[in-house]
Amino acid sequence: GFMAFHGGALERMTDLIATEAAERSGSSCYVVAQPEDLRWHVPSRLFDPSDSPALAGFLDHVHDVIAVHGYGRAGLFTTLLLGGGGRELAGDLAAGIGAALPGYRVVDDLDEVPVDLRGLHPGNPVNRVRGQGVQLELPPRVRGLGPHWSDRPDPSLHRRALVGALADVARERHRSGQRPPTVMP
Repeated sequence: GFMAFHGGALERMTDLIATEAAERSGSSCYVVAQPEDLRWHVPSRLFDPSDSPALAGFLDHVHDVIAVHGYGRAGLFTTLLLGGGGRELAGDLAAGIGAALPGYRVVDDLDEVPVDLRGLHPGNPVNRVRGQGVQLELPPRVRGLGPHWSDRPDPSLHRRALVGALADVARERHRSGQRPPTVMP
């Protein structure tokens, strides 16, 4: 499954990326999209399934999950970070994303991921699934945002490549029998 807790106006395009990757791979999706007039960052560890039947149902249903987040830090505008407890899945994602986006650095070594972006808290929904969970942190550029795109014709180019890579990894895990498809009824 795919998740985006901070979609809409907060971490722009994360909800779209999660939704498109889920659709292309036949996976489930859980999104929280904030309206334009709200930018309230609730830490992931505070998204408690006991407070949301929809989140509880999603987490009970999926085996593996990729939570799509956005971040921005000077010097890391072409760096994608893979946190969360699912290290095998993180390795699969690093290989797939790296091949699809050769101009980006994909970091799956937790020692290289900033502590506050590692997504390792046991309360984080990405770590509450039966299988593996990865917290994917995306800089603005790969989401098609920021000044990099001001003089270029297609700001969705990198985002589309990322969505394709995410969907490919999810489909391959389904096909190889590592994990069953997770489409909710």
